[in-house]
Amino acid sequence: MKHEQKDFVIRELGKPEFVSPLNLSKVDDDQIANYVPNDERILVNISLKEVRECVSSGRDPLSFEKAGPREMLYFDPSRCKAGIVSCGGLCPGINDVIRGLVMQLSYWYGVKTIYGFKYGYAGLVKENEIPPMMLDPDAVADIHEKGGSILGTSRGPQDTSKIVDHLIEYNINILFCIGGDGTLRGANDITEEINKRGLKISVIAIPKTIDNDIEFIEKTFGFETAFSIAVESIRVAHVEAKGFQNGVGLVKLMGRQSGYIAANAALASQEVNFCLIPELVFDLDGENGLFHHLEKRLRRRSHAVIAIAEGAGQEYVTQSGKDASGNVKLGDIGVFMKDEISKHFKKTGFPVNVRYLDPSYLIRSAKALPSDSIYCTQLAQNAVHAGMAGKTGIMVGIWNNQFTHIPINIAIDGRKTLDPESMFWLNVVESTGQPMIMHNRQQ
Repeated sequence: MKHEQKDFVIRELGKPEFVSPLNLSKVDDDQIANYVPNDERILVNISLKEVRECVSSGRDPLSFEKAGPREMLYFDPSRCKAGIVSCGGLCPGINDVIRGLVMQLSYWYGVKTIYGFKYGYAGLVKENEIPPMMLDPDAVADIHEKGGSILGTSRGPQDTSKIVDHLIEYNINILFCIGGDGTLRGANDITEEINKRGLKISVIAIPKTIDNDIEFIEKTFGFETAFSIAVESIRVAHVEAKGFQNGVGLVKLMGRQSGYIAANAALASQEVNFCLIPELVFDLDGENGLFHHLEKRLRRRSHAVIAIAEGAGQEYVTQSGKDASGNVKLGDIGVFMKDEISKHFKKTGFPVNVRYLDPSYLIRSAKALPSDSIYCTQLAQNAVHAGMAGKTGIMVGIWNNQFTHIPINIAIDGRKTLDPESMFWLNVVESTGQPMIMHNRQQ
């Protein structure tokens, strides 16, 4: 979708009137971090050619508002009340984000009342009778050492009007929503309902999805942990494959519409021979199909490793309805591939030994890696800065190594996918040795 600069304008609840308690600087070279001016921008496209084309045509290059602490706040910290909710599937780092939000609100802004709404948006509907947790530094002191979410989670939409009623009942000023595409859509609906009622409640989203498929953010938290653990599964599959004549190690990884986990794990492990992702079609049979290339690999090296994203090859399997979040229930491509590889080579008289691994739940429930923990904390800190300044309807992200504010309604316009023509995918193909194209169709 083509975007204009007006699409990236950030909503604000009103004029900030309270001086920040952070006591930061506004000048350089004094060894104290500076407040971020409200007009500081981060370029979307850093290509010099693109910037020159914009300037020569009299247009400003597309840019995001830079995240960070503001000198003036919209909310009085001494009277502010915050709520935190986590939704969707589990993901490494959720507890790190919750802890980061609580620590930042409590220690740096002096916010005294923080509610943790349990079991996703369901906990924000009074009729569900799920009381919130009271959160403070003691309650979250060691939660970053555990996987999962201390608030629990759930999938599926709730009545937005009732959610806003509940926020009013608890006098919530800022709601922090931790979650993926479905959560962001819910946060956008909540923002719109708040605006329709003329309320002064800030909604700030912290994007969470293992698949790394949210637009306008370089990476989502938990993603690095996910593909790092996936590497260990690939190494297990490699050992198993080498242990048998014509052994095939097959690993199914997360990635409904985007193949980032499979691709990153393949590149990091250096042990994958075929990486199959949703962005690229592949044939099983024929002169340029997977089975032909797999047999060539086995005859040459006597073993092979295949990493396949869960959304790859869905044309071969049966999909069955939708889940609570409205996502199509994918067919199990992993089990299908395991069976089809065995059947094909049995039919051709070329014996293979297939070893199949699906580490999905091991990955989802894992504790975040230190690098992910750092990122989670930084996202949380920037989310608090944004909320206290009265920003609303935004997602906090990172772009060109800078933290940014992105309107939620823009972030949910589409899904980020892996570009098969990118240098990154070329890196993956060069690492695996697989053909650039594995189908028999005319180009």
